[in-house]
Amino acid sequence: MKASFAHVMPKILIHEGGKVNHPKDPGGRTNQGVIQRVYDGWRQRNGLPIRTVYDMEPHERDDIYKKQYWDAIKGDLLPQGVDYVVMDGAVNSGPSQSIKWLQRALGIKADGVIGQATLGAVEMVNDHDALITKILERREAFLRALKTFSTFGKGWMNRVNQVRKIGHAWAVGSEGPTPVFFDGMNRKATVDQAKARPVKAAADATTGAGAASLGLTGALNEARDQISGVAGSSETLSYVLSALAVASVLSVVGGLAYRAYAKRREAALVDALDLEVQS
Repeated sequence: MKASFAHVMPKILIHEGGKVNHPKDPGGRTNQGVIQRVYDGWRQRNGLPIRTVYDMEPHERDDIYKKQYWDAIKGDLLPQGVDYVVMDGAVNSGPSQSIKWLQRALGIKADGVIGQATLGAVEMVNDHDALITKILERREAFLRALKTFSTFGKGWMNRVNQVRKIGHAWAVGSEGPTPVFFDGMNRKATVDQAKARPVKAAADATTGAGAASLGLTGALNEARDQISGVAGSSETLSYVLSALAVASVLSVVGGLAYRAYAKRREAALVDALDLEVQS
């Protein structure tokens, strides 16, 4: 039988835990996976006064999850197992990001919105187990590209591993294991926590400085040659010019090598985080 929102929710809630307010969690004050800002918005839209998310009632929580996450990923239209995997990612990292993992796994444009193209691509997939594996590979790469991974990574990886087992079980019609809460797995993992892109300007400056020094060395060598017939050769000057030339070459080579490294590192971050390439 196709999984339903009611079937998915108990497992999501185990992963989300209860009331938390970790200083490094960008979600801030959170209750059962719902952050204060989201709860404020729900209360306002329903003509209710603002209050702490710690006082959120079950029917409020379920309405938020249904409208903000399940409906956003079109959970009722996704295959069993895939729906749960995409839903869990949406709750932890936002619907748009989780949809991008699905789209990348499908090999289509990752715009973060499920439309007819995405649903059509999903319908063409026969091996839902393999699709789930690809989705979670994208999710893991994303998590490792966050600067908060050192703090929450263990919890996030525990969560992903549990989601993988449950998702695979659902895909073949089995129930799978019961989720177990681990500290840190409920911390929000969003793209605004991304590691900084490497700065290539320093490499360019080093390369430019080295090139300029090489030019200066050449000019000094020419000057030395012109006066050598009059003043005699200077062994000290030769040593100085040789050292300057070597330092300049190393500066150029080092700058070029770092820029190549920075480009590779940036490419990996851009791919993991589904960002736009900067020139």
